[in-house]
Amino acid sequence: MKLITMEAFYITGGAGLLLMAARIARDATHPKRWGSAAFWALLAVTFLLGDALPPVVTGYLVLAMAVLAAARQVGRPTEQGTSRAERMAHEQRLRHRLLWPALLIPATALAGTLLLDKVHFGGVWLVDPRQVTLVALSLGALLALGAGLRLTRAPPAAPLAEGSRLLQTIGWALVLPQLLAALGGIFATAGVGEVVARLVASALPTQHAFVAVLAYCMGMALFTIVMGNAFAAFAVITGGIGLPFIVRLHGGNPAIMAAVGMLAGYCGTLLTPMAANFNIVPAMLLELKDRYAVIKAQAPIAAVIFIANVLLMWFCVYRF
Repeated sequence: MKLITMEAFYITGGAGLLLMAARIARDATHPKRWGSAAFWALLAVTFLLGDALPPVVTGYLVLAMAVLAAARQVGRPTEQGTSRAERMAHEQRLRHRLLWPALLIPATALAGTLLLDKVHFGGVWLVDPRQVTLVALSLGALLALGAGLRLTRAPPAAPLAEGSRLLQTIGWALVLPQLLAALGGIFATAGVGEVVARLVASALPTQHAFVAVLAYCMGMALFTIVMGNAFAAFAVITGGIGLPFIVRLHGGNPAIMAAVGMLAGYCGTLLTPMAANFNIVPAMLLELKDRYAVIKAQAPIAAVIFIANVLLMWFCVYRF
C-alpha cells in the first residue's frame, strides 16, 4: 500500500484545469470563449478520470482537443495581468527572495528522490518507489506555491488567475510534448524502428563503430527536429539504430548510449519549431518580432553540443 501516489496530483491538476475552464466560460470578453473552455475542460477530464477512462475514450477526447486547436478555437484572454510598474515595484520590494520558491522545486525533487522511497511503516510505503521522482517533483511544486504565496502575500485566488492566463497564453502547445511522445511509442510498436534499421544498414558502413555512433546521434537529432520531442525519437531511433548497431554489433554499453543519445536528441529540440513549448511560446511571451528568434539564438550552441555528444559517446560507449 502507498500513501502518496501520482493519481492524487493528477486529480489536483485536473481540478485546477476544470476551474480554469469554468473561469473562461464565465468571461464574456474572451475572444474564443467556448472553444477555449471546451479544450481545457476536455484536458481536465483526462487528468481527473485517468485510468478510469477506456483508452478509446481518451483517444476521442484528444482528437476533439486537436480539432478545437486546428479550428483556431483556442485563444488567449483579453484580460491583462499585473502591469510592468506593479511587477517592478514587487521586484524592488522582494529582490532575490523571489528565487527561493523556484529553487524549492529542484531541491525537493532531489531530496525526495533520494529519501522518500525509503520511508515505510511495515508494508505501508509513503510513496510508490516507481514514482518517487515524480511525486517528489509534484510535492516541490506545491511547497513552492505555498512559499510563493507567503512571500508575496498574494491572495489564494492569485495562482488560479495568473496560472490560467499563462496556460492560455501557451495554449495547445502545452500538451504537444505528451502527444508527440505517445506518437513515438506508436511508431515503435508499428515497426518503424525496423524500417530505419534496414535503411541505415543499406546506406551507411555501420561495421565501423564510429559510423554507428554518428548515425545514432544524427538520427536522434533529426527525428527530434521532425517530431519536436526527443522522447518520441528515442523509441524509434534506439530500436532502429542504437540497439542493433551500437549494442549488438559492436558491444556498446546500452546505458551510456541511451543517456548520451537523449542529449543528442535534445540538440534537435533546440532547432525545431515543432518544439513549440520551448521555442515558439517563449518568443510569444517575450513579444519578439521574429517568432524564430529563439531557434536562431540556440542554433550555434546546439551544433557545438551535438559534436561534443558524438565525441563523448564514441569515447565512452565502447570503453565502459
